[in-house]
Amino acid sequence: MRIAIGSDHAGSGYKQRIAAHLAEAGHEVKDFGTDSPRPCDYPVFIRPVAEAVARGDFERGIVLGGSGNGEAMVANRVPGVRCSLCWDLRSARLAREHNDANVLSLGERMISLEAALEIVDLWLATPFAAGRHERRIRMIDGEA
Repeated sequence: MRIAIGSDHAGSGYKQRIAAHLAEAGHEVKDFGTDSPRPCDYPVFIRPVAEAVARGDFERGIVLGGSGNGEAMVANRVPGVRCSLCWDLRSARLAREHNDANVLSLGERMISLEAALEIVDLWLATPFAAGRHERRIRMIDGEA
């Protein structure tokens, strides 16, 4: 799978570990930055990830910050992106099954690295259930 990834300074540690984990699993990963713990403005790094997913350059995107809240908000401003903030396995599974989330937001200050990696793996492996959820996805995307 082609995956875009980006973070602010507060998510840069996990971003590097997640990107390496994804590459080891055989995914193609593009890192949109930042690569520094120095304070920065997260929209600079998050919006390009969301735009690349929306254009179809990447099948999925992962964005990270301290809590993941601001990153999810930025990503969801891009038409065609359905970004879900996940802090556990259940939210990750439901984000894919029910909402067909194409971008995942994680908070480095909210969960352990082990939990983040488990969430990423489950989120990538979980298919969209379609059915009754398709109509709602079309509504989210302004198509119904």
